[in-house]
Amino acid sequence: MYQIDFQNPLPIHFIGIGGISMSGLAEILLRAGFPVSGSDAQASSLTKRLEGLGAKIFIGHRAENINRSIGLVIYTAAIRGDNPELAAAREQNIPLLTRAELLGELMANYPDSLAVAGTHGKTSTTSMLTHILLEAGLDPTVSVGGILPSIGGNIRVGGPKTFLAEACEYKNSFLSLNPKIGIILNVDADHLDFFKDLDEIAVSFRKYAERIPADGTLVISTQTSYLPMITEGLSCRLVTFGPGGDFDAGEVSFDKCGFAAFTLLVSGIPKGRIRLHVPGAHNVQNALAAAAAANALGIGTDAVIAGLEAYTGVDRRFQRKGTFRGADVFDDYAHHPTEIAATLATAKLRPHGALWVIFQPHTYSRTKALLSDFAKALAPADHVILADIYAAREKDDLGISSDNLREEILALGTDALYIPSFEGIRDFLAASVRPGDTILTVGAGSITSLSSLLTQDGPAAP
Repeated sequence: MYQIDFQNPLPIHFIGIGGISMSGLAEILLRAGFPVSGSDAQASSLTKRLEGLGAKIFIGHRAENINRSIGLVIYTAAIRGDNPELAAAREQNIPLLTRAELLGELMANYPDSLAVAGTHGKTSTTSMLTHILLEAGLDPTVSVGGILPSIGGNIRVGGPKTFLAEACEYKNSFLSLNPKIGIILNVDADHLDFFKDLDEIAVSFRKYAERIPADGTLVISTQTSYLPMITEGLSCRLVTFGPGGDFDAGEVSFDKCGFAAFTLLVSGIPKGRIRLHVPGAHNVQNALAAAAAANALGIGTDAVIAGLEAYTGVDRRFQRKGTFRGADVFDDYAHHPTEIAATLATAKLRPHGALWVIFQPHTYSRTKALLSDFAKALAPADHVILADIYAAREKDDLGISSDNLREEILALGTDALYIPSFEGIRDFLAASVRPGDTILTVGAGSITSLSSLLTQDGPAAP
């Protein structure tokens, strides 16, 4: 594998530079003095930010974007083998690294490295940890998979000691990392266009755990599927969080906004009361994971509590966008049944009238493999409206559509409609919602634009 000499910056080109992770890594290299170029299918706020920092951005993937002045090409797991830029780089014998391999090389430059893995909750937990590290005065470099307002984006370039990043399991990307402190939040069936089944996913997480050095720490939930298999015989230190774990939550309560308060228990000993400013029971578990990882890094309880209480959320994680016809509008990135169930449970913690869930399924393979699970996760809503499936990287629809999901939801007794276009959904909601209702736009694709469409006439209230 090609090794980057960080003391001698060379021109680097990113294929898919507009992605949330790729753009962050590109910014780190820009700030380290590397000439950076990159391409993406369309312009975005992230590509414009990079242009402002000096990157050369191409809209569209074309072979002519690659020339012999480029010293290294970075590409993501989502880039197909027939991509013209990837093919051109190979023809010109330009060295290649995957996004994950680049992340691994960056992480290796920091003595204290932390990676957050798990099927769900990575971005929220990474963001919580960011706040804790800042409260502790550690000046971390951070790569997070969402827009974190407190750092002004998805990247923070800090000092040379501490590096924090998400660790994605898709196509075994996280097996390019060797974190000093690794977190596993959960293990669930997802990315079934790559993994054969949950057994294979669990094996991948085991391999990730094995990459933590003997003087490092694995932080893992007591509720993790395949927990004994993942943890048995590891050389590193093991710290658990969750019910019955080393880090647990006692006396949990929720306020009218769905924000939790709980007593932090370490080995059963109360260490202080924490009041979160993000909603949902799932965020209590994310907070425990962040607290456990911070403790492994030697951070004291005061900074842990202050950091967790300072965290107010990340974009697209139950984010309040405003109102539409007197109904509150929230936007959420949930695109897996487990995540959707947690989002709906969070919504029900708040006072509300009818709960309207507008869901855009993400990828045909995920929708087909988890069809009945999606239906069960959506069924607690009062009304479900389904947009067309967001294909993302997939070309084959596998004979599945949102109408199949509508039929499954109806069979469970929940009102469900299939309305392909966002404009059609808006028009239907305009005639149907009532003041005091709650509208959730949910999915990992373009559904977030619907929440903006609904609330464009007024800003979100605090």
